Amino acid sequence: MLLLRGGGRLGEAMAEPRQFRFAEAGGGRRAALTLHVPEVPDRRYGLYVWPCAAVLAQFVWSRRGALPGRRVLELGAGVSLPGMVAAKCGAEVLLSDSEELPQCLENCRRSCLMNALPHVPILGITWGRMSPQLLALPPVDVILGSDVFFDPKDFEDILTTVYFLLEKNPQAQFWTTYQVRSADWSIEALLYKWKLKNTPVPLHSFGADKEHLAGSSLPGRHTIEMMIISLARSDGT
Repeated sequence: MLLLRGGGRLGEAMAEPRQFRFAEAGGGRRAALTLHVPEVPDRRYGLYVWPCAAVLAQFVWSRRGALPGRRVLELGAGVSLPGMVAAKCGAEVLLSDSEELPQCLENCRRSCLMNALPHVPILGITWGRMSPQLLALPPVDVILGSDVFFDPKDFEDILTTVYFLLEKNPQAQFWTTYQVRSADWSIEALLYKWKLKNTPVPLHSFGADKEHLAGSSLPGRHTIEMMIISLARSDGT
């Protein structure tokens, strides 16, 4: 997720791009993918890769065989690591971030250009807002969101948008990772309200139960959880 902290313009000074290398379990060069992500050193903007993004990108990589030809939308994309993995694995990817944060959209574009993905559309979609961009979206199969459940005040807006997308695409799934920051934060009541269900995905099931993924220092010692959200059936299951 991309979080802006403080005002001002996106600075021109950029840190060395962070490298991520995804490969088959056990190493080796077979089926390897290397991506470079531009980051802004001024951390008040948050224009850098969050721990959750590395975990979600690893999950996307683990599902790469099912991605060719599927349409994937990333919400709150920021530096767009999970979405770019999906694009490199053959998915038709749409990247989005808040239409109110042009710096975020600019950074999505910068990430794509750095990784030879100039064709990937960048959309301004603000959570909870029925904007023309959201209404005009083509059908999607997978929705991605890393650390979008960062601030409790945004939780319902996020799930409003996800519900709208899943209603239009009943077979779609929302793949999301979140960092455990407070035992008091929960989306269970909101999932019930919006007739959604969540299925936890153990990190060890896709090789993400490690402090260092894809040759990077992330996610470190942060506690990250992964889940898949989909429409609940009429019986609530």
